[in-house]
Amino acid sequence: MPWNKHDYPVSMKNLKPRIRHKAIEIANALLEESYEEGRAIAIATAKAEEWDENHPDDKASGSDASSATSSMENSKGTTSSDTSSKERRHSEPVSSSKSHNNIHVVPAESGWAIKQEGTSDYHSTYNTKADAVDAAKAWSNKQHIRAIIHNQDGQIARSLKS
Repeated sequence: MPWNKHDYPVSMKNLKPRIRHKAIEIANALLEESYEEGRAIAIATAKAEEWDENHPDDKASGSDASSATSSMENSKGTTSSDTSSKERRHSEPVSSSKSHNNIHVVPAESGWAIKQEGTSDYHSTYNTKADAVDAAKAWSNKQHIRAIIHNQDGQIARSLKS
């Protein structure tokens, strides 16, 4: 089921509206490409945050995200009713999301683990979440990749970019 600005994953509720809108757009495109829902949410959140860092919002005055989106769409010569699946498949975030360079700190059978995106095996395991996060930060900084930190229930808590 595609998400929209009123119905989206709980893990996206604390994102700024502009970032949340982009994350929803990316997540929907990933779902269309048969990504698992949890993975699509994680990738979309990380890529939307990265997109926001690389595309500052000059024109929006902190108002509703839909007005910022409408002004962006109008500058491309489209209208808000003309949003096609081609547009939703934003090339930068979606294509780069398949590189599987992100790492995840996830709950494991005996504590916490670091797992590389796209693999099922753990890279390393730790007794505490704090130890796993510290190791993920170091790895993220060294490799210039994003570390996505999950809660005990598997939901994304935050994302760290080197």
